[in-house]
Formats: sequence, structure tokens, C-alpha cells
Amino acid sequence: MSRLSGHIAESLGALSKEHMTSHDSGTSFTQHHRNNVDFDPAMDSIETTDVHSRRGTALQADPAYQGSWSGDDLEREERSSLRRVAGLDAGVEREEGVDIEYRQVRLERVILVGLWTEGLLQSAEDSLRELAALAETAGSEVLDGIIQKRDLPDPATYLGKGKAHELAELVASKGADTVIADSELAPSQRRALEDIVQVKVIDRTSLILDIFARHAKSREGKAQVELAQLEYLLPRLRGWGESMSRQAGGRVAAGAGIGSRGPGETQIELDRRRIRTKMAKLRRDIAQMTPAREQQRAERRRTGVPSVVVVGYTNAGKSSLLNRLTGAGVLVENALFATLDPTVRRARTPQGRDFTISDTVGFVRNLPTQLVEAFRSTLEEAGDADVLLHVVDSSHHDPVGQVRAVREVLSDVSGTQEAREIIVLSKADLADPIDLAALRSRFPGAVVVSCLTGEGIDDLLNAIDEALPRPDIEIAVTIPYSYGGLLSKIHESGELLAPVEYREGGTWVRARISGEMEGALREAGILVGEAQ
Repeated sequence: MSRLSGHIAESLGALSKEHMTSHDSGTSFTQHHRNNVDFDPAMDSIETTDVHSRRGTALQADPAYQGSWSGDDLEREERSSLRRVAGLDAGVEREEGVDIEYRQVRLERVILVGLWTEGLLQSAEDSLRELAALAETAGSEVLDGIIQKRDLPDPATYLGKGKAHELAELVASKGADTVIADSELAPSQRRALEDIVQVKVIDRTSLILDIFARHAKSREGKAQVELAQLEYLLPRLRGWGESMSRQAGGRVAAGAGIGSRGPGETQIELDRRRIRTKMAKLRRDIAQMTPAREQQRAERRRTGVPSVVVVGYTNAGKSSLLNRLTGAGVLVENALFATLDPTVRRARTPQGRDFTISDTVGFVRNLPTQLVEAFRSTLEEAGDADVLLHVVDSSHHDPVGQVRAVREVLSDVSGTQEAREIIVLSKADLADPIDLAALRSRFPGAVVVSCLTGEGIDDLLNAIDEALPRPDIEIAVTIPYSYGGLLSKIHESGELLAPVEYREGGTWVRARISGEMEGALREAGILVGEAQ
């Protein structure tokens, strides 16, 4: 896995190393099946899951990268070259009794654990396979995955003590050095489970934060991820040994004796204060970046250029679609959360209407609330959009679940309910025709596209043209040749109703324009009287 806490430690500088964890990563996958497990089937049975299956995940079994839609090959190769090589054993360090949380793990060999509390077993298995895909994206080697049937998580050890000890035996037999839980763990649950299994335990939230820290490129994206990481880390700091001793005043060190002693600060208290100070600075930095983004939005509104925003589940094909429509060259990779930083491009419909199109961070089931809050300024792009292109992987076995997960996140972003939504059924070349027909029936007006073959791209552009807001002021005027800039803006933001005519006094144009454009024509003295 990439160095999750390395990003935090880098920012905190002097923050004590005993309160931080750094992770390295491996790449390959193996499989293990547990047999003869002693359990009570009425209460908390254990199911083994083939975590290496692509079923239930957003990943493709055989990805294809060809054509302009596939983005930058060099960036994709560079990212792949950073994956670590398996073969570095951490067993010696574990035998020496080093606390796993506070040492450098040279190779992440992980076992996944999840709970099946309600619904069908398939849903729990799908969630665990998605966790395996996340672990693979982070560079881990997944050894096994188990699911326990319970009504509720154990408040002390998440799995329950008996099953936790069975997990410890599995960890020891497979030589794993990390356990990943498929839900967010309370700090007390994490510590108790680590004490039993004797290896590092992380949860789904920590894993997603790690991937975001690895893939963020822009200054704003890095700041947003770091803030989310610190918010997650703050209640989970733990101390031992000297970190729990209190600092003494200078007079105590000089032997001043009675009356000179004070409670002082423990090292862990000092670390918490430093984290809060760093979080405050990050919030200020992010707030300072907000005006630039708001100014760009205000400029688009002033010029009347409509805005289209691409949203969807992670690895649903958003970047591929953006590349197909605009030639943006955004990175395309068969990985979860491959691209985090938004990209804005200008595009034009076949009818000649200009619009801006931008992508957003991908969504996933149980997206950490820290990330939703940290990326709120980015998600506000969707709230200001005139049209939302909701990209759905039509080849996925549960596309409706993906739609539900995305809409759940967007429901907390103001303004998205007013935008027109176009469901884009992507990866049509991989989908079953019967499934496509069922999806089109469930989502009327959905557009089927394939970025690989180009199928449906023209239909999508026509659908965007119909969904874009129409200027509501109709004019028929002659614009002097000296005001060519105004004519250009009418072409960009308006809608021509008839071919332009070049006359002696200027260019005659009949079009629909926005209120801002009408004001500019009146200010120039070109439009007099009431417009239609």
C-alpha cells in the first residue's frame, strides 16, 4: 500500500514517529479457502469469499487502452512503475515483538474481513470484492477474504472475540501483516483487534484515504485529502512508553523542587495540538483557493456559457467520456479513483452551441464522510451545473446500485436537484444487450455509448443540446461591423434562429440571447425598444 501516514508525517514535520504508521506495498494476488471452521450458524457464521473475482467491483477483467479516449499513456505507465515488488518479508520484525502500528511495514500482505448484517450474502460479497479492488489499487497483495454473519458488529472487537482469535490464527498461518475491515472501525475496536491478531488493522476509510493521497495531483486536491486524513487520524492517535510521560518545566529540570512542578503536556497531547493547528491552516488554505473557482463560475454565468458536469461511480468511464467529447487527454486507468482533480474543457454540440464540461471525483459505496466534506468545494461544480451527465457502467452486474450510491452523495450537494440529469450507459461494447434494454427501460431517456467504438457519442451530444438551457430573449438586429466582439459572443452563448446576413450597415442577426447579452447590446446602443 502507498504511504498513507507518510503524507501526514511530511506535513506535520516534527510529529513523533511513534504515532504515525507508514505502509509499503506489494502487487500480486493469491487465494485461500478456510475449511472446518467451528461456528454457531444461528448467530455468527463465517463465509469465505473469492476476493479475486472481478464480479461486484467496478474494475474490468481485460481493460483495453487504445485510441484518443484512453488518455496519457506515459502517465499511466509512470503510475504503474511505482508499484512495489513483492518479496520483502516482515515476519522477522513481527517475531521480535515490534508493535506493528509503529513500525515501517515493508510489504502489505492483507486479509480482508467483513460483516453480513442484513440483506443478501451476495451484497456482502460484492462489498468485500470491492474492498479487494481498493486494496489492489493501493498496491496490496490480498491473501484471503472472510465474511462473518452477525446481527451487529461486536462493540469491542468488531468480529467477536472467538472469531477474532480464529482470524489471528489465519494471519499467522498466511504470514499476513495487515487486516482490512470492510467498514469504519471505532478507535477502540481497532486497538482491541490489533491486540488479538498482532498485526496492523486498518478500515475501509483509511484505505480510501490512502488511495486519494496517492492519486491527488493539484495543490487543492492534496490539501483536501490531507485535511481528510488528519480529521480521520486525530481521534485514532495512540501513545505508549515515553509518549505518555509529561513534559516538565525548566525549574524542575534544574532541581527547584517543591512548588515548581506542573502537569505539563504528554507527547500525545502535543501531537494532537499540532494536528489541530495543521488542520486549521489547511482549512484556511482551501478557503483561499475557493474564490478563484467561484470567479471562474461567475465568469461562465456572466458570459452565458452553459455548464455540463460529469458524475458517476468510480471507474464507470467518466474520464474516457471526457476524452471522447473534448480530446482532453485525461488519464484513463482500470483502477478505482484513478483521477481526482477536476478537468474543465470547452465543447460544442452539432447544432453549434458552446458549453463547458468538467468531471468530478468518482463515488463509491460508503464514501468516507471526511472526503465528502473535504471535497465539497469540488462537488459544488455539480451543484452549479445546468446538466449532469451521470455515467453508469452498463457492464456492471449492479448498475442500479451504482446509481443509488451516486445519487445518495449528490443529495447532500445543494443545486444538483435543479440540474437536468442525463443517464449515460457507458461500456456498451461490454454489456449484454438484454441488460442494456432493461436499463433503458428503467431509465427513460438514457443514452447508450461506447468510448471504445464511438457508438452513441453523436446521440449524446444531441441529448446535451436538448438539455442545455435555452436563451429566452429573441432579437433581430443589425450589428455594426465595429462591434464584431458582440457578434462573436452571440455565436458563443446564444442560439441563431436564421443565417446571418452581411448588409451595408453591418451584420444582421436573428437569435435568442441571454439577459446579460441583451444588456450589452442596449449599452452599445444597438438594441432599442422591447425585445421579443
